[in-house]
Amino acid sequence: MKEWWLQVGLLGVPLLAVYLHIPTPQLSPALHSWKSSGSFFTYKDLNIFYRDSSGAVGSSDVVVLLHGFPTSSYDWSKIWEGLTQRFHRVIALDFLGFGFSDKPRPHGYSIFEQATIVEGLLRHLGLRHQRINLLSHDYGDTVAQELLHSFEWFPDTTVAVFLQIPFFPGLGQFLGPTLSPPRQNFGISNSFPNNFSFSVLQYINQRKKHRERWVGALMSTSVPLHLIYGPLDPVNPHPEFLQLYRKVLPMSTVSVLDDHISHYPQLEDPTGFLNAYLNFINSF
Repeated sequence: MKEWWLQVGLLGVPLLAVYLHIPTPQLSPALHSWKSSGSFFTYKDLNIFYRDSSGAVGSSDVVVLLHGFPTSSYDWSKIWEGLTQRFHRVIALDFLGFGFSDKPRPHGYSIFEQATIVEGLLRHLGLRHQRINLLSHDYGDTVAQELLHSFEWFPDTTVAVFLQIPFFPGLGQFLGPTLSPPRQNFGISNSFPNNFSFSVLQYINQRKKHRERWVGALMSTSVPLHLIYGPLDPVNPHPEFLQLYRKVLPMSTVSVLDDHISHYPQLEDPTGFLNAYLNFINSF
């Protein structure tokens, strides 16, 4: 028996060494193009990737896109061109620890820091006093909620923040536990060590700890809110989630997409998603 375990150990050590030194996969042409059209800014000596595209002539509107977990700004690629036809500037970043942005470890990843990075990016782009529209998904929803909570960061009370939130953090406390399948990475896939994944996943505990702060931000804001919902979303089951959302946030408007749309509506149904979002934006 001891010899058997010894053989397994002798085999496992070199295999582990090979695994840890597997080179990063080559970027697809689409991802290479995405990266090439972007830039980086520095946050505390860390590089944060972002894209900033000029769009519609005659419009002064700016939209900032906040991606989900465990993906990247590439989540917005299928609606990017459509957004540039409506907005003067379309901006998206890879949060720290995601996509092309730096992934420091060990590091205490937090929603508060990600919100600070968004603020830093807007300051870097000279948009400190610009009216901003936020379009967020999943992990990015919580960052948007923290920005809403820190509403005084924005220049005045006329600022409009628009949320697309297929995942509504905090309401799970009311719905109870649900089974969620493993999430498919539609953004940039990397092989992260387990300790890195766990450090990024701390946002789940932060949602629970600060639920009152972040759900309260939605309940108390005067900013227009909008939900674009895929009924097949396993994270937010239908119809319970939608019923509760409307009960908790009766002032929010809602767009429900086709029955087969799930957790990534901007990728699964980019046309339907974009139409829903622009109908909301153009209603003001």
